[in-house]
Amino acid sequence: MKNIVIVATIKVKEAFKEEVYNELLKLHKATHEFDEGCIQYDLHKDLSDDFSFTFVETWESQDFLSLHEEKEHFKTFVSKIENKIEGLTINKLEKLEI
Repeated sequence: MKNIVIVATIKVKEAFKEEVYNELLKLHKATHEFDEGCIQYDLHKDLSDDFSFTFVETWESQDFLSLHEEKEHFKTFVSKIENKIEGLTINKLEKLEI
């Protein structure tokens, strides 16, 4: 089974930058501690936009990614950032063997 790569970009509303950033840190920590099948889960800040953050993730398979999305720490994150972000873009990728 091929690895799944996720590039998830979150644009935060200015008023909630610190609050959402703290939730991003909690999600990052919990994912590294509790999610099997996680090869990479890195948080990045956009150099040209102080309110934009991106997770670059690599999962062993879609099954492990699906399990991550059902974990309590992921669901808590989603509920805590509700109405505090301007946008969310998620790209699900598969590396080509070339």
